[in-house]
Amino acid sequence: MLRVLPILLALGVLVYAFIDCLTTDEKQVRNLSKVMWVLILLVSFPVPFLGPIGWFVAGRPKRERVGGGTVFGGRGRGGQLAPDDNPEFLASLAKDGKPADAPKPGTDEDEMLRRWEEDLKRREDDLRSPDQDNPEGRAKDKD
Repeated sequence: MLRVLPILLALGVLVYAFIDCLTTDEKQVRNLSKVMWVLILLVSFPVPFLGPIGWFVAGRPKRERVGGGTVFGGRGRGGQLAPDDNPEFLASLAKDGKPADAPKPGTDEDEMLRRWEEDLKRREDDLRSPDQDNPEGRAKDKD
């Protein structure tokens, strides 16, 4: 088992480098063309780690730092902010005063809501008022 481990390790690193090379954009590959790096990786298999090390050192594009700023994941310059932390967003809310989707007075939605409220109030009053069949004023029972 110990004899097979270095071979499996070399094969794993080669497969990782090969897939990384294939998925990298042609314009981002450094020093050689993408086709040349693929050929180097395939031909260098008899000499373990030579092709993958070459790819990682000289061919792979430099990755941009994500985040940045402080060591513990603080905000870097130009990072996105949550809406409740964004002063521009909060200022736009203060200007409006109302949500954007609130119905304006006099619109169809406002009129429909007013009619529904009147209908609901009328029905509640009908249920609460005593009538001839129900002199005690209890809520009507459905038969």
